[in-house]
Amino acid sequence: MKTIIMILCALLTITVFLLLIAIIRTLMVKQKTSVYKGSDDFERIDSYALKLQKMVEVPTVSVAGKPDPELFRKLHKVMEEQFPNVFKTCEKIDLDGNLLVRWKGRDPGRKPIVLTSHLDVVAAEGEWTYPPFEGRIIDGKMYGRGSFDVKCGVMSFYQAVEELIMEGYVPDCDVYLGSSCTEEVGGDGAPKIANWFVEHGIRPFLLCDEGGAIVEDPFVSVRGNFAAVGIFEKGYGDIKIIAKGHGGHSSTPGKNTPIARLARFEAEIEKRSPFKVEFTPAVDGLLLTMAEYCSNFWLRMVLHNLWLFKPLLKTVMPKISTQAAAMLQTTMCFTMQGGSNGYNVIPQEAYVTANMRFIPFQSKDESIALIRKIAEKYDLEVEEIKCSDPSSSLDLNGPQYHMANDVINKVFPGVKVIPYVVTGGTDSRFYDGKIDASIRFEPISVTTDQLKRMHGVDENINLNTLPGAVDYYKQMIKIQEERDRYING
Repeated sequence: MKTIIMILCALLTITVFLLLIAIIRTLMVKQKTSVYKGSDDFERIDSYALKLQKMVEVPTVSVAGKPDPELFRKLHKVMEEQFPNVFKTCEKIDLDGNLLVRWKGRDPGRKPIVLTSHLDVVAAEGEWTYPPFEGRIIDGKMYGRGSFDVKCGVMSFYQAVEELIMEGYVPDCDVYLGSSCTEEVGGDGAPKIANWFVEHGIRPFLLCDEGGAIVEDPFVSVRGNFAAVGIFEKGYGDIKIIAKGHGGHSSTPGKNTPIARLARFEAEIEKRSPFKVEFTPAVDGLLLTMAEYCSNFWLRMVLHNLWLFKPLLKTVMPKISTQAAAMLQTTMCFTMQGGSNGYNVIPQEAYVTANMRFIPFQSKDESIALIRKIAEKYDLEVEEIKCSDPSSSLDLNGPQYHMANDVINKVFPGVKVIPYVVTGGTDSRFYDGKIDASIRFEPISVTTDQLKRMHGVDENINLNTLPGAVDYYKQMIKIQEERDRYING
């Protein structure tokens, strides 16, 4: 008994000592603020808004399995009108409606950079306050499908090149502007552009795509605006879980019918996720940065002392935040289901589909193997429909990340850069292994409400964020002149 008491006292002493260290470390951290101020250059804002409006007016909705290159060529013509110097100076390459433009640099031996965002949009369903393909401007915002996702990005880097050409600027390396027309349906648009580079023996130094953005109040008790730079993208998986049986009439049901087995399987997955929860360098960097801007002392203490509290966070974070759960583990969400066609018919076969997003430390094969093992308990089959592994990660100590960090600091002073796990899908994944590095960051400021409306009703964007986006791309092009300095440290 005496030994047990001594052990408990020792553990208590160690715990108090560690907590004291954590408190002292936290007290030494000065709370910071992060502020974003949109442009007040109304001449630029109005000019850019008009160009974006013209692009939004073209309803470039992509449909899986039904490519329509001519629809996107209508948008190409609009862009040629809006950015005449780009198309007069640069080489235009049309890959079945997917647009690639090459601006020749001074040194053809230098690896080029690629600025990319997609031209297609999702369907505009639901009851919109304003017509979704009009680009209506109300109180400094533009409402319309594609205004945020992601024609604002395309407009911004085309305008950046337009202005640089008008200034007489010639880039240090070739600059490519690439825009697919199948991103929203995971089609072959971006692969065609990526393969074009491979076929021509070109390996770009940097790809700048969508992913993160300048986000508002990203974490509980953390107020301000932060540039969330996506450093890797989770893998993608569509699977189908199938239950087979003998069917029959619903008036004489047996046990373990197909739908009942599927329901028990779904309930188990929902109740106890089978996937590992781990912290990546991106999440570590995100939380440590958030600690400096957190107004709650105790939360700041936890975030600033991951060396002590990480085991606690691994347990708590997935339970309190779906976004946190998505950054820490493979996720699985049930999306569609089917059974018999009659109210009184037991199906011979029923199914449910699920969408999975794979984290790098638990690959596609390992994650699906876990699902198969659980499915076997309920006599279910698992069919892979469309699956891909996570992308490679951007090196946080590499030249591309440091370039992006410096450009953001210059263009958006007061905004803190944070590494970010891209939980959705972008065209960048199709360039994996074919380029040196990807920066997944759309240089616009968005609110929490605007993020929710991205694929929903009344998608919109603040127009005063457009000048900053244009300036970001201009600086990203110009900073390539200093590339050797970044590469050599």
